[in-house]
Amino acid sequence: MKPAYGHDLLFGTFVTPTNHPVHQAVEQAVVADRAGLDLVTFQDHPYVPRFHDTSTLLAYAAARTERVHLAANVTNLPLRPPAVLARAIATLDLLSGGRIELGIGAGAFWDGVVGMGGPRRTPGESIEALEEAITIIRGIWDTGDRSVLSTPGKHYDVQGAKRGPAPAHPVGIWVGAYKPRILGLVGRAADGWLPSIQYLPGGLTDLTEMNRHIDEAASAAGRDPSDIRRFLNIGGHFTSQNHGFLQGPPAQWAEELTEVALTYGTSGFLLASDDTTLTEAFAAEVAPAVREQVARESEA
Repeated sequence: MKPAYGHDLLFGTFVTPTNHPVHQAVEQAVVADRAGLDLVTFQDHPYVPRFHDTSTLLAYAAARTERVHLAANVTNLPLRPPAVLARAIATLDLLSGGRIELGIGAGAFWDGVVGMGGPRRTPGESIEALEEAITIIRGIWDTGDRSVLSTPGKHYDVQGAKRGPAPAHPVGIWVGAYKPRILGLVGRAADGWLPSIQYLPGGLTDLTEMNRHIDEAASAAGRDPSDIRRFLNIGGHFTSQNHGFLQGPPAQWAEELTEVALTYGTSGFLLASDDTTLTEAFAAEVAPAVREQVARESEA
């Protein structure tokens, strides 16, 4: 049995792309791959000098892993032109055998973006730019259309771009979003929603209202709300006693994530982890238990 939106459960990690030690982030991807997790994701903050460039890191991690899928969490769009980004993602997906996804955001930390030569956008402008970018990315990937791609826009004016290459598999476009307007964009245009629990001001209960915005926008656009997978970036520590949400033994984590899956339709859990022991325990003791409990509770 699957959560409310009908997707199989996925479990993965959210890794800091630190460049010291130089191979730390890549080694954590290898750990997750060997542990049997489904996803490894990396922050994308090109203006932070202590971080690797995430696009390069994804390529290197893809070469070092065998089965795990990889994505930015989330791509900093203002510093990555969408037509070029589309080709980069498709290329890496082809080279990795269909293991790349596209997490993407409208932008944040604008002083850092401007410092690297990017634009400073208002919240409204950043959402407009993201919607234009998703159209361009999908257009570049659409090699079934023999025409050149022309998408005049306010922020990205693409005129006469040749399409291709197509990715090796249907790459998911997953958007990090919190406010109603951008949640509407998720419902209209995205394949997944990728929030972080620490940015939910009211906690997990915020997911109900946020899901409603996505569902209504999807329906208004003629889409089935179940077309959009619901993820959640999480954080926690294993302890011998219950000290709060995801602050306890693995069995407690399993019960809590099962409740989130069944209550809010969340089907992807990405654990912030730069620690081998934490990642391996999450893969071995939590993920299988959540899958089992969700199936059991749903059947009951």
